[in-house]
Amino acid sequence: MADRNQAAESPEKKAAGIYAASLVKSGDAVGLGTGSTVAYTIRELGRRVREENLDIVGVVTSYQSEAIAIEAGVPLTTLAQTPKLTIAIDGTDQFDENLYAIKGGGAAHTREKIVSMSADRFVVVSDPAKKAKTLSIFVPIEVMPFGKELVMKSLKEIGGDPVLRAAAKKDGPVITDNGNFIIDCTFGEIKNPLEMAAKLSQIPGVVEHGIFMNVDEVVIGKADGTVEVIRK
Repeated sequence: MADRNQAAESPEKKAAGIYAASLVKSGDAVGLGTGSTVAYTIRELGRRVREENLDIVGVVTSYQSEAIAIEAGVPLTTLAQTPKLTIAIDGTDQFDENLYAIKGGGAAHTREKIVSMSADRFVVVSDPAKKAKTLSIFVPIEVMPFGKELVMKSLKEIGGDPVLRAAAKKDGPVITDNGNFIIDCTFGEIKNPLEMAAKLSQIPGVVEHGIFMNVDEVVIGKADGTVEVIRK
């Protein structure tokens, strides 16, 4: 039976995802991100567990990743049980030449940031289209429903164009795994991600924003199955 969680195969994403799985060794506690590229990583880790007796535990960042990991046979734990992770692997929506990244297209960036900050090493898997000189796509922002109006007003005051993310198959907004809303806010080119991140974090009602400043390396998959690795 076809895996309902698996999208049409992308050679670039597959190359990046499988390479990232090769970085994991027995004894590691692994943060498992969310998205189509890291799904290849999770499935490859499951294969290694079955065929190579890889001894690992994983911490997932979403219900989607949990379902893929369980199906793949990756043993799971929690941050409560394993607060220190060896490596975290996740996807990205865009990253710049300084390895600052924007994440949250899948509305899981709050948990993704917590997991990535709990790891000694944070590896991002990507395809070439996600690379940019300057961050410029919308920034996903998880907000408490009670604070939505204040957050929208505050985002406009700092030059943003905020839009409440609507659900695709239900009336109303997207609800995160944490029970919150997502506001997608466009700022144009973000020439100073550190400054923008600080401004977003100071807005009352913001749970977490999608600007990541802790990426250690990016694995870019190519159509021919090779990868390019960029490190700080």
